[in-house]
Amino acid sequence: VQLQASGGGLVQAGGSLRLRCAASRAILSVFSPLDMGWYRQAPGKQRELDALITASGVINYADSVKGRFTISRDNSRKTVTLQMNNLKPDDTATYYCNSKRGLTESWGQGTLVTVSS
Repeated sequence: VQLQASGGGLVQAGGSLRLRCAASRAILSVFSPLDMGWYRQAPGKQRELDALITASGVINYADSVKGRFTISRDNSRKTVTLQMNNLKPDDTATYYCNSKRGLTESWGQGTLVTVSS
């Protein structure tokens, strides 16, 4: 599955951004069974999971983003969205969307989020 992430940018602390991940070439029967996640990777750090939404709609968040980030999916559009509110300078990172089904996973190209203090 090819994933395209978009929506990153520069924002002041306390601001909001909405990231979007599109599986543009996938057909619905391919996209719907995928577990979709948003990960972040800050410079010099490992990639870590921020939010996950499974094929059945179960959602999990990292503790650091609970109450601030919201993940959602639209299977008809084959997209996953991460609404990020009350952004903090520590949220500065490259954000990647990920799809997973069984042992097969794919990554988008990443979108940079920079939060200024």
